[in-house]
Amino acid sequence: MSDQYEVQPHTKVVRGPNRASYDRTQIHGIIDDALICHVGTVVNGRPAMIPTAHWRVGERIYIHGASKNRILAAIADGAEACLCITHLDGLVMARSAFHHSANYRSVIIYGHGTVVADDADKMEHSRLFTEKLEPGRWDHIRQPNKQELKATVFLGFDLDQVSAKVRAGDPVDDEEDYDLDVWAGVLPCHTVWGAPIDDGRLKPGIQRKAR
Repeated sequence: MSDQYEVQPHTKVVRGPNRASYDRTQIHGIIDDALICHVGTVVNGRPAMIPTAHWRVGERIYIHGASKNRILAAIADGAEACLCITHLDGLVMARSAFHHSANYRSVIIYGHGTVVADDADKMEHSRLFTEKLEPGRWDHIRQPNKQELKATVFLGFDLDQVSAKVRAGDPVDDEEDYDLDVWAGVLPCHTVWGAPIDDGRLKPGIQRKAR
């Protein structure tokens, strides 16, 4: 298997090609580091999109949701989908308004979703989803029953029509603007977890293990 994804006409980054990446390891990392992706398709002739959780198994990315969700139902029926994952790493503050930007890592995936039909497979993907949220949690919670599995659709997408785009580093100003008396640089952005907030109906004495 190549360490690079094949560049295809609709995955080739045209605007800012110097920021494009088709590196398999980098793309996997961007996917795995994110908890949310946006999924878009066409429903009844109109574009539609939802945010949802995702997880990766090898060369496939998975999502799940209510089986009656109109977007997921359309994809399950064969509509092509586009998945977008983005990390904001910082705001790029330039000397001119035109050159303000952001440092980011993003992945775009195109494809048709395959429905996970077998209950045992759906249970395993329920586990993988839960374990991505918090490793070790699956063994301590009530697992899905048959009715819950029936009400949930799981969709898998092959990672073959995929590309990444990444920006990092300082602002790039026009040469004459470097003499302006204006602060320029990067405001870094980091996601951090706050202190856990107990459920109002949590039984006394139950403690959450450190993440």
